[in-house]
Amino acid sequence: MAKAVMIQGTGSDVGKSLLVAGLCRAALNRGIHVAPFKPQNMSNNAAVTSDGGEIGRAQALQAMAAGLAPHTDMNPVLLKPESEQGAQVIVQGKRIGTQMARDFGKRKHSLIRPVLESFARLKSQYDLVIVEGAGSPAEINLRAGDIANMGFAEAAEVPVILTGDINKGGVIAQIVGTQAVLPAEDSAHIKAFIVNKFRGDASLFDDGLYAIEHHTQWPSLGVVPWFFDACRLPAEDAPELASDTGGKLKIAVPLLSRIANFDDFDPLKSEPDVSLVIVPPGSPLPADAQLIILPGSKSTIADLAFFRAQGWDIDLAAHIRRGGHVLGICGGFQMLGKTISDPGMIEGSAAIMDGLGYLDVHTIMKPEKRVRLTQAQDVHSVAGISGYEIHLGETTGEDCAHSWLKVGNFAHGAASPNGRIRGCYLHGLFTSDAYRAAFLRAYDARSMLSYDADLDTTLDALAAHLEQHLDIDQILRIAR
Repeated sequence: MAKAVMIQGTGSDVGKSLLVAGLCRAALNRGIHVAPFKPQNMSNNAAVTSDGGEIGRAQALQAMAAGLAPHTDMNPVLLKPESEQGAQVIVQGKRIGTQMARDFGKRKHSLIRPVLESFARLKSQYDLVIVEGAGSPAEINLRAGDIANMGFAEAAEVPVILTGDINKGGVIAQIVGTQAVLPAEDSAHIKAFIVNKFRGDASLFDDGLYAIEHHTQWPSLGVVPWFFDACRLPAEDAPELASDTGGKLKIAVPLLSRIANFDDFDPLKSEPDVSLVIVPPGSPLPADAQLIILPGSKSTIADLAFFRAQGWDIDLAAHIRRGGHVLGICGGFQMLGKTISDPGMIEGSAAIMDGLGYLDVHTIMKPEKRVRLTQAQDVHSVAGISGYEIHLGETTGEDCAHSWLKVGNFAHGAASPNGRIRGCYLHGLFTSDAYRAAFLRAYDARSMLSYDADLDTTLDALAAHLEQHLDIDQILRIAR
């Protein structure tokens, strides 16, 4: 039976996901058969697994770090926010419906069974399972029925390492304060702590480490300096999205309120010839962009209203009048059509909404969700694409006759008669090097990146970074 250790954090965004990815790669490099696991995740950035389900994108990256194909057991509960108070609930890769936060809080205890089932399967197959917590165990108001932090650690008897973020400030209070509010039985699960995201001379924090150890009686496993290449790895949360400027081809992406699968743009951001501009709410779409990409959305109808509320529909119309190009991916594809119908009110109360009208297509939301890995081909360059689909809607119409992708023998996507406006349901378009190179050539730009190789090199660098600054031998001894 495998050993396991859990990385929890004093709060969100303390670097848990990257630590787990780096530890998975470090373990792999030591010859350990390792797998990642996160009991419960909340993210609209999802990945499709080999067994036909979906998990958080961070767990897919951790799987890559471990040398594995992503599997639904690595993230058995995934919450995908659809509104401020409700989220789609994915259990072991499959959508079971949408729940309001208050209702989920009352029912989450029932999900410990599939969580422990998935965890047990991983433990039966691997030598080591590295578990990532969610949020913070200090949120003791959420402790009843918890499956994400101490509730899981207790049920699965997994030791915990607590991580604090010194970049936010107050890391001593973060770690000592977490112990102060935890019940003694929860605190007992924590065996050591890590200070993450340090900038500068780490020896200047020696007294800080002593203070934490003195107050908590937990040993330090090390101070991890800021890992500057983290920007080369997929981000889990939309607020982490950042522009990358300097290239001659300017591509603008509006930051929708429920943007989903936004790692679609990471390969473009990494290309030296591309300036990728993430446009925040309240800012206009840049007039000098050659291409505007409408991204995926977890709530297409609500995000279309949000798009119009920012005045982006006016900016988009001007962009098209100037001869600019537009690409819509998944929800963005649906928005470019003439209508979006939701007769079953899957996304909310609006049954039908006029789309932006730039593609002669119509979308009907249906409860059956399509989740699959997809091999496609660009009909113009004949370049192959390895992507995936995650969507509820079905889109049909005259402009589907101008499809620009093929999936097997079937047409996929739609385009305007002049080809300047295109849409498709295929995520991961730009991770395929040959297609990305052909795509950029059409805009007189070059591709200079092997994307998967770059990810792999970055994961090796992250593992080496952790080997240098953490006591990984002690982490392996803590695992049980």
